[in-house]
Amino acid sequence: MNEKFEQISIKPGFMKHNGGVLFRTISDSEYEFKSTINENHLNAAGITHGGYISALIDAGAGTAAYRATESAICVTISLDIKFIGSSKKGDEILGSVKIQKKTKTLVFLFCELRNKDKIIASASGVWKMLKSKS
Repeated sequence: MNEKFEQISIKPGFMKHNGGVLFRTISDSEYEFKSTINENHLNAAGITHGGYISALIDAGAGTAAYRATESAICVTISLDIKFIGSSKKGDEILGSVKIQKKTKTLVFLFCELRNKDKIIASASGVWKMLKSKS
């Protein structure tokens, strides 16, 4: 298990602009990522915007697919998200990803987002491997 999280949002783009995502590998099939909710992540009701939650899951789970395939370029085919709870400014959101199955071209996974012991969202998704990074 890698104890330390690493910043994966190092190139300019949406996630870096929105504060970045920290990531770590737990095992060959388990990964974690986290982010802290900022003012710009909130909706008009003062809770974390569903679009940001979706983007965070897509970035964290997509990185897990990438790592699980030994750095194959992967794209999201489907992402089914269930919004279960809410979070607010200052909350640290922790995502856990479990790879359920890998085929020659697809990665199936499950992801859960939590704030402490409270579940925020769960998701299942499929990523398509396009080619290796080399």
